[in-house]
Amino acid sequence: MYDITDSTIEILLTPDSSSKVAYTINNKQPVRSTIISDEPLFFMDYDHDIIEEEDDDIYLSDEFLVDNNHNSSKDYFCNQQSSTNNIMNEFTENKDFNTNPNSDIQAIIKIISKSRYANELLKSAISDGANIELSNHIEKSLYIKENRTILINPELSEENQVLLLAKELRRAWQHKSGALIQPLLFYPDQAISVNRNQHADLTINMVRIAWELQLAGYKKAWEKAENSSLSDICHAFAKEAFMDFRTINNGKAASSAFEAWFLSERCNKFDKSLIQEMLADDQGYIFGEDMNSGISVTQELISALGSVPYGKNYLSQYAHIIISDPVFTEVRDRANANFLWFIKFERSFRETEQELQNEIPGNKQNTVGNSDETRFTAEIIKLPVSKKKKHDKNNENGTGEIIWLHGWSTTIR
Repeated sequence: MYDITDSTIEILLTPDSSSKVAYTINNKQPVRSTIISDEPLFFMDYDHDIIEEEDDDIYLSDEFLVDNNHNSSKDYFCNQQSSTNNIMNEFTENKDFNTNPNSDIQAIIKIISKSRYANELLKSAISDGANIELSNHIEKSLYIKENRTILINPELSEENQVLLLAKELRRAWQHKSGALIQPLLFYPDQAISVNRNQHADLTINMVRIAWELQLAGYKKAWEKAENSSLSDICHAFAKEAFMDFRTINNGKAASSAFEAWFLSERCNKFDKSLIQEMLADDQGYIFGEDMNSGISVTQELISALGSVPYGKNYLSQYAHIIISDPVFTEVRDRANANFLWFIKFERSFRETEQELQNEIPGNKQNTVGNSDETRFTAEIIKLPVSKKKKHDKNNENGTGEIIWLHGWSTTIR
């Protein structure tokens, strides 16, 4: 019914290695590089006195510069006579070099199937009718919950496609196990906790698949993750898995990496993204008429999040800690905490206002037809009469009866 998109979620990986640079020298491209300095060193800009003070092995001599410039000019004019066919061939070669050749989704599926864990997630997704496709209409990856479709950007490098497919396969498993719940359906405090747990689970399982692929001989995915901002998660997982391989299946390695995720600054990033969604509230989850604060985070939800196709659930034994310990629940960033307080206050104010409106007695029963006239409850009040007016002709009994009807008073004597 509800879907979680990656419009505000960023996979914390290093820049795409498929983005390369080719140097052109005399209409040729003999050197390829991934890095270019924004301040290249030109030796001609330095004074001779400064050069003489430095080591001769570091800087080039004036004689070399003159000879090199002469040779370069000569080679330049010679290379102008190169045939057009050779230039086009070199262009085509470098064009193919800069283009990701792995645009076939079946090749990515074949690679990720080398991990037993990923292969089980893949089988589960396919058995539920999931489709895996390439699409240029998304930035990185996306799982569409309504039709169980996984989309991967074909322009990414091979190792990035493998890691992102691992993440989306795990998201499909969350959907199957009932843990892929829209966080905004919860009360704001607990929505923060649910959102954190869901994204932490995706990251941990992505690292686990990369580790198993490394053991199977495909090292690119692990090297990519280990040399990226996920390095702390990789080290926490590898520390347990390297010392005892059984920790992979019994959940100890995954739970250790799960804790490392919460000890980092990732909580602040995902909290900020979710709070921005709360403030926007385009679906009316937070401030709408159908505000629902009855759903709460339970140990069953955490256990469903930690379930795996085989092996031991890596979160079930820690579920009671995850829903109560400040390490997992506290909003540590002050700006996020202030905005969250404002959301909770506004939501509480609206809930109280709605309850007071519903508690007004006869709020619906007091309306007569389509008229604006309000019918008050009839009440008879007896008031004592002063002694001076005791023998008044019009009030011989010494009492007056006042009947309130339709907001007007009538005295009955």
